[in-house]
Amino acid sequence: MKTNENTLSIFALGGINEIGKNMYVIEYGEDLIIIDCGGKFPDESLLGIDLIIPDVTYLEENQEKIRALIVTHGHEDHIGGIPYLLRKINVPIYATRFTLGLIELKLEEHRLTRDTKLIPINSDSKLDLGELNVSFFQVSHSIPDCLGIVFHTPAGNVVHSGDFKFDLTPANDQYSDIHKMAAIGQQGVLCLISESTNAERSGLSPSERMVGSHLNEAFMKADGKIFVSTFASNVNRVQQIVEACMKTNRKLALLGRSMVNVVSVAMERGYLTVPDGMLIEAREVDQFTPEKVAILCTGSQGEPMAALARLASGNYRDVSIYPGDTVILAASPIPGNEKDVSRIIDNLFQLGAIVIYGSGSSTGMHVSGHGYQEDLKLMLTLMKPTYFIPVHGEFRMLHHHRLLAESVGVVPGNTFIIKNGDVVDIENSIARQTRRIPAGDTYVDGMGVGDVGEIVLRDRKQLSEDGMLVIVLTLSKTEGKIIQGPDTITRGFVYVKNSEDLLREINRIVKKTVTDLQAEKIRQWNVVKQNIKKSVGQYLFTRTKRRPMILPIIIEI
Repeated sequence: MKTNENTLSIFALGGINEIGKNMYVIEYGEDLIIIDCGGKFPDESLLGIDLIIPDVTYLEENQEKIRALIVTHGHEDHIGGIPYLLRKINVPIYATRFTLGLIELKLEEHRLTRDTKLIPINSDSKLDLGELNVSFFQVSHSIPDCLGIVFHTPAGNVVHSGDFKFDLTPANDQYSDIHKMAAIGQQGVLCLISESTNAERSGLSPSERMVGSHLNEAFMKADGKIFVSTFASNVNRVQQIVEACMKTNRKLALLGRSMVNVVSVAMERGYLTVPDGMLIEAREVDQFTPEKVAILCTGSQGEPMAALARLASGNYRDVSIYPGDTVILAASPIPGNEKDVSRIIDNLFQLGAIVIYGSGSSTGMHVSGHGYQEDLKLMLTLMKPTYFIPVHGEFRMLHHHRLLAESVGVVPGNTFIIKNGDVVDIENSIARQTRRIPAGDTYVDGMGVGDVGEIVLRDRKQLSEDGMLVIVLTLSKTEGKIIQGPDTITRGFVYVKNSEDLLREINRIVKKTVTDLQAEKIRQWNVVKQNIKKSVGQYLFTRTKRRPMILPIIIEI
């Protein structure tokens, strides 16, 4: 608990030591503001999990303090958890027009549009939220309408950078507002919260316009169909693909639900300009000669059900890749996705396609939307913060960002590398990190939110590795003797026809276990089941060195 109501508290419920599910909180007195509410896709260890979102237990317990959810931009790792938060807490959402368009798509899917208050803002907006006044500044990123946030608190100004880079020639002409940032720094910044994604990469992040020139060159050289896979949210990249189609007189088809949805929102709200008649349906592709068609699709991260993976395996109903077609991967694999992307690239080569892939620097088909070291140093230099909290990155990235901060004047010891749930309290201009609040991961599995935990995941892992045995046994209710069985059913453990001796021995062990317990006058179901699991498990590990899940089912008649 806080000891002083004038304490300014800053903490993260997601986004620290990870790339994804960003959620940060500013709290002062009786006022609390949430920054972003993202989701993160699981790795292969989380069997069956669809999405990871932040644990919002603290917010549920303090929802009377919550004044707003402010969203910096529309990427999935910043908006993906919003529908799940709104099921628990109805909070007004402030975001830019384009970001609100993407949020509305999610709320419509979850049928939450009726009761949710969506308030548009821009870089000139000012909000009065209790004792926390809020203003904004524009930043460049790989999606339109991105904001940094300034929290004007009685304790001092706190700045959240949002995701950013300093692109001096942005493809959409949304320039970083460097003059406003410098003015904010002149006013004095008590604490800067800044993203760390590319803190290990030296230099300045290249401009998005560089990609446009390389796309034009590839389009000019291509003879067959052109397939381009990129992030659906990278509207600036999509616009450059549209312009390359215009220069080479190609029609454009969109594949993948997220691509269609984002392009629709961007066109409807004026962030994307597509000439009349350029867009065609997937089923119309074969009506044009190959050199007159381009296809823009999802799946640049190797997602198995996305359009690119299905094209690479020949399983897309309306469109096929033929020898001589060109496939451009206009995105770099997010760490952890390299294997899936490599598998798709192999499949594309087997189809005879000309594949342009690799890191952005080698092909010119991708630049990062996140600032490199010089971008991060410029943000720190403009803001001149007393305290610094690096976020949005794994530990090594946060560490490198701390070194960058110290190199441009942040006092050593004034940088807080925290974990999700660690609270930085600032009182009388002195910052300390001495307490924690509940924080962690909440798993979304189908319609269930938070109902799958470590025990269920452990069981799934065991089932996936060693399979299962179901042992069905019918006992006399009066005497406890075996009337029928045991019958052993195996799934994912051994092939029955080749393991009849093993299964007979399992049945013998079960009979002996039940008989021994009966002789000791032990007839409680749970004790009988535990003894069957123990004796059969020991035998199977000795014979097979496997530990299948053993499920005894006892029927009394």
